[in-house]
Amino acid sequence: MAKTILITGATAGFGQAMARRFAAEGWNLVITGRRVQRLEALKAELAPAEVHTLDFDVRDRAACEQAVKSLPAAFANIDVLVNNAGLALGLEPAQACDLDDWEAMIDTNIKGLTYITRAVLPGMVERNAGHVVNLGSVAGTYPYPGGNCYGGTKAFVNHFSKNLRADLLGTRVRVTNIEPGMCETEFSVVRFKGDKASADKVYEGISPITPEDIAECVFWTTNLPAHVNINALEVMPVQQAFSPFAVSRDK
Repeated sequence: MAKTILITGATAGFGQAMARRFAAEGWNLVITGRRVQRLEALKAELAPAEVHTLDFDVRDRAACEQAVKSLPAAFANIDVLVNNAGLALGLEPAQACDLDDWEAMIDTNIKGLTYITRAVLPGMVERNAGHVVNLGSVAGTYPYPGGNCYGGTKAFVNHFSKNLRADLLGTRVRVTNIEPGMCETEFSVVRFKGDKASADKVYEGISPITPEDIAECVFWTTNLPAHVNINALEVMPVQQAFSPFAVSRDK
């Protein structure tokens, strides 16, 4: 019997690549997003895979709960949940940021992730099987100028994932936090609010990781033997590493 994966934010980037990777292996898919035309186009592309689409905003708690409750019987038993929906907005320092941007990141990256997890998790525990994969970021571990709220939301994902593991001890439900570094998707275009020229500069002169790379990481972690849990997986391109501590010197 085919397994079922639910992927939030499947209309672009990581989510779209994951949908293609799992569909190619015969999985049933539940794909979610706010752009209906993209969802339907992806569903058509993935045929003959069994695909169910859900159009809702993860920031809407009631919509999240209803979406999971509405799943047809053939898709209702979720084997893998991928909390992929998320975004970064702005690179201004904290004292100059737009609070609307902060709120959008908190509502999507934190609240949306918890809403979907809470809706799906009881079924996994009842069946004593399942895997929750959260898309974190290296920004949740390593701070950088302008990363303020975005990094804070991904630090939440990191610790929330670990606490889920603690709560689920004694069950066969697994939890993994995937932490990508620089990856070229629509991420930077969204961050710069449609300014593609600024977004392109982020990746000038480097070979960033790709959505397909992350899809492969998710596929690997979810297809390991059932007794193996990858707690966290940090992934960077070879051309990205760590900087010395920043120091401001008086003049």
